[in-house]
Amino acid sequence: MSGLSRYQDATAIRRILRTARTIAIVGLSGDELRASHFVGYYLQRHSYRVIPVNPRASEILGETSYPSLLDVPVAVDLVNVFRHPDALPGIAREAVEIAAGGLWCQFGVISEQGARIAHDGGLDVVMDRCLKVEHARHAGRMHWLGFNTGRITSVREGLQ
Repeated sequence: MSGLSRYQDATAIRRILRTARTIAIVGLSGDELRASHFVGYYLQRHSYRVIPVNPRASEILGETSYPSLLDVPVAVDLVNVFRHPDALPGIAREAVEIAAGGLWCQFGVISEQGARIAHDGGLDVVMDRCLKVEHARHAGRMHWLGFNTGRITSVREGLQ
């Protein structure tokens, strides 16, 4: 595999989703309207332990927030990144230093240098993919509109 596709390997994605239990989300926001908050909330609802990493918050989603990965006091299986790509090399170095199992970079968070640092440090790397979307896809929680509503019907609400 070459280019970005090597960081979007379906086998690696399934392995990460199957083995990760504690996920540090770098850039997790306390704002409920932000994508990072929604992803963190979703992961909590699906039995993952979410560790917020945001120096501007003391608590997010009921969990203590830490200023950096180096301050997280528990083992981290996966580092999920919601930051500008320029920040990724530093985050990758911290992820390697704490011996995280993997580095997952959300849509648009693309840095070949950051991916190389993490990969050379022994981490699985996924880049330019949404953790929530991939979890839903592999757990069978997607439907033709993108989310499983849990409701089977042919009735469209609100249309008359």
